[in-house]
Amino acid sequence: MTKRWLINNRENFMKLILIIFAVFTFFNVFAEPLANAELAFKIPLVKEPSTRPMTVAFVPAEKKYYIADGGLAPIGGEPFSKSQIHVYSEDGKYIKSSSPGFDNRSIYFNETTKSLETITYNVSSAAGFFPNTGIFKLELDDQGLLTSKSKTISGFSETFGSAGTMPSYDAKNNQYFAKQEKSNVVRVIDAASNEIKNEIMLDLEKAGVEHHDITDHYIAFTNQNGFELVLLDVDHKKFLTFDINGKFKGASELPKSLKIRAKNHFNGLGYTNNGLFFVYIDSEGDFGTYHAYKIFK
Repeated sequence: MTKRWLINNRENFMKLILIIFAVFTFFNVFAEPLANAELAFKIPLVKEPSTRPMTVAFVPAEKKYYIADGGLAPIGGEPFSKSQIHVYSEDGKYIKSSSPGFDNRSIYFNETTKSLETITYNVSSAAGFFPNTGIFKLELDDQGLLTSKSKTISGFSETFGSAGTMPSYDAKNNQYFAKQEKSNVVRVIDAASNEIKNEIMLDLEKAGVEHHDITDHYIAFTNQNGFELVLLDVDHKKFLTFDINGKFKGASELPKSLKIRAKNHFNGLGYTNNGLFFVYIDSEGDFGTYHAYKIFK
């Protein structure tokens, strides 16, 4: 082993360290929250929601958005909800609506299984037992439209807590983040066992808000290192970002003229895997409009 060999390898090693550091710095700098959220585009609803729009999913391979209604529990002895899911193109044009039979709360794209999935109201059974309650895979046809078929992923589990929770999904770690109502608590639920892995206490005091200012049932998982969780501050019109431990990391302001309603405390939200936070503005257009915001650099 020569002295020159040692010097060359030491130099190569240092270059590798510098490259790794540069890549790490690049992704962390460009993942920081924007001071002002940027409107990416809008989806004007062209069909009246069957009840109230809940959340939004994006399926990359289909280049389509799926907007899930919720609020129609099965009635009159029928086992299926009449709440619909509406399909829109990548540029916000309406395609079709379907009734897969669930009282949807969270709809999302599972990046591991490459499937569209929905979580129903009362997934925790906190409000009693209802038929077709749990987490379900929704079948798509070769055009990316919903068929009448679905598959049960899991039934209800009391570990999800609040009946109205709208959990977001972390595919990498196969876990859910379930915001608890009237609190700063987010439960982390293992998707395989439905056991509680952790409870995150959001630092609302540092964010300058109280629990009644923010969305009651929904927090988004962003998959952004150090900025994993985002929710809407309804009363002050901004997005609040937290890390995986609940530490407040920053805010992204929304236009003060934006007509966010009290209903947005409970629904009309969504975060898609292409990095957009959706907010439903019911006063815009014939049947309301979803605004899609970019909140990270």
